[in-house]
Amino acid sequence: MNEAISASWRTALEPALATPEARRLGGWLRSEEDCGKIVYPPRGERLAALAMTPLEQVRVVILGQDPYHGPGQAHGLAFSVRDGVRLPPSLVNIYKEIESDLGIRPQPGGNLERWAKQGVLLLNNTLTVEAGQAGSHAGRGWDAITDACIAAVVEQGLPTVFILWGSHAQKKASRVKGLGEGDNHLLIASPHPSPLSAHRGFFGSRPFSQANAFLERHGRGIIEW
Repeated sequence: MNEAISASWRTALEPALATPEARRLGGWLRSEEDCGKIVYPPRGERLAALAMTPLEQVRVVILGQDPYHGPGQAHGLAFSVRDGVRLPPSLVNIYKEIESDLGIRPQPGGNLERWAKQGVLLLNNTLTVEAGQAGSHAGRGWDAITDACIAAVVEQGLPTVFILWGSHAQKKASRVKGLGEGDNHLLIASPHPSPLSAHRGFFGSRPFSQANAFLERHGRGIIEW
């Protein structure tokens, strides 16, 4: 848990990172790797979303379930893969929705650092996973840390869009306070973009145009998706 993150995040998360639960999580991850298990993303990249998008710059939060569990995919930004890595099916569907929603063809490649640098916090509910085992690190202690991330964004009071994809992500909805008409936050919830669920309401949900309309209306600019 000693990864480099922005000072604003470190201050906001210090109480959560100092808990016995966080220390147990760190110890458990080390023991899993010491036993020969492969954990994604690798050490040094597990808090990459917080390193790349400082708290005070967050305009949009995209929340998923857990990292990709295939080799060479996860690098600490939800739904993103590094340049040169084949697009995972969920990201293919995200790009399809961008094209349908905005009428633009997404940039080539699956590296979403370009979003993160614009203030899009690409966060998963759980920030690690065992190779080949989706959901394997759920319930191990990440929830308290990602809950604290959501709370920190909300408590800033800046107009922010929260895009929650899938049932695991939507459990965070209670952390987004005051979603009534005229409030500072917009909550967009839909099924996960995975091929298993995308046709149940992800396609056609138009999260990208909704996010930009909200941000522009509140004077925070738009995201170049």
